Amino acid sequence: MNARYALLIVMLGIMGCATSPGAQPLGRELAPPHPALTMRPIPEGLGVNIHFYEGGAEDWRMMAEAGFGIVRMDISWAGAEKEAGKYDFSAYDALVSQLEARQMRLLFIIDYGNPICGDDLAPHTDACRELYAKFCGGLAAHFAGKGILWELWNEPNIHFWTPQPNVDDYMAWCKAVVPAVRAADPNACIVGPATSRIDLDFLRGCFERGLLELVDGVSVHPYRDAKQGPETAVPEYLELGTLIEEFRPAGNNKVIPMLSGEWGYSSLNLSEAEQGKYLVRQWLTNTAFGIPISIWYDWHDDGPDPNEKEHHFGTVTLDYQPKPAFTAMKTLVQQLRGYTFATRHRTDSQEDYVLVFEKESTRKIAAWTTGVPHTITLGPAFPVTDIVDHLGAPRLSLRNGTLELGDAPCYVSVEEP
Repeated sequence: MNARYALLIVMLGIMGCATSPGAQPLGRELAPPHPALTMRPIPEGLGVNIHFYEGGAEDWRMMAEAGFGIVRMDISWAGAEKEAGKYDFSAYDALVSQLEARQMRLLFIIDYGNPICGDDLAPHTDACRELYAKFCGGLAAHFAGKGILWELWNEPNIHFWTPQPNVDDYMAWCKAVVPAVRAADPNACIVGPATSRIDLDFLRGCFERGLLELVDGVSVHPYRDAKQGPETAVPEYLELGTLIEEFRPAGNNKVIPMLSGEWGYSSLNLSEAEQGKYLVRQWLTNTAFGIPISIWYDWHDDGPDPNEKEHHFGTVTLDYQPKPAFTAMKTLVQQLRGYTFATRHRTDSQEDYVLVFEKESTRKIAAWTTGVPHTITLGPAFPVTDIVDHLGAPRLSLRNGTLELGDAPCYVSVEEP
């Protein structure tokens, strides 16, 4: 981390703020964000990406067992409007019903082309954008009041915007569909542009063309090399927060949150054990930074090829065997359900992450280090009662408030203050 980012972290009190520091600069008071994007108790903002509308019995059983609070899935316009003006939302109804029964929210991605436009490319004509806007209006009206978060496309900065990425066409599409959604459901929550990685050039292009006048939050997919842990996203979040402030619309006095809308690590690029550690570190780091939505990619391994990394992002295997990532996210939810992030407890090392969570009069700590494993002393403010590792196994409590930190988070229960 260079000196500039280190200074920013010190100045902003990074990971000790109630909202994303980049979205609320020092000395400036902003109103809360859209209610769907407020920081909620765990696990309401934590979830996974899925690839089905109906799912199987094992999907729903294991998802309920894991206990996360939100899922992300594609709309794919072509599947719902095969003839202009005739919409079939039945598959979406089934998904929404299953999620409501489990008290899970839905981040729904409005995306991809439709042959009724004359080609299957991303919308690039006024006529196609008009058709798309009518579809989105019908969609929003049909699901009004369901608490769905609508996302504007999936990774339009890469090949998912066909035939090639085009900021002007993407923003022309946004300016067509967002008013239709708002007219159908004035309370709708809309986010975008869901970029692959934190692509500041593409994001700047969108902001210059008015995206922040349209959306309630900025979604990004902070993918990175397997050697780069989740904590390495923080400097990029800071840059994005600065960019959001640079282009904040003059009349908008609300926090504009960042969302980690899709992000995971394939267990082909690192071990399944490491994948499990990264999942909880990702969710905890994002929560501490004030990211209200964190979507892990992926719920389920997508194929059997042992050499294809795209087949191994899941928390469960192709035949529904739980990977360490499944056990790790289940443990996180069990340990911190109903808790909200309070502060980062400072130690002698910036590589230590000692995060304090609160629920009414109780406190818990999630702690790990990105450096060499070592022991810290929590002090009399945190009298330890018990410790559980990231997979749910009890750990021996040490005397005098000392705690062993390693690369996997542990959960520390302390006496009531």
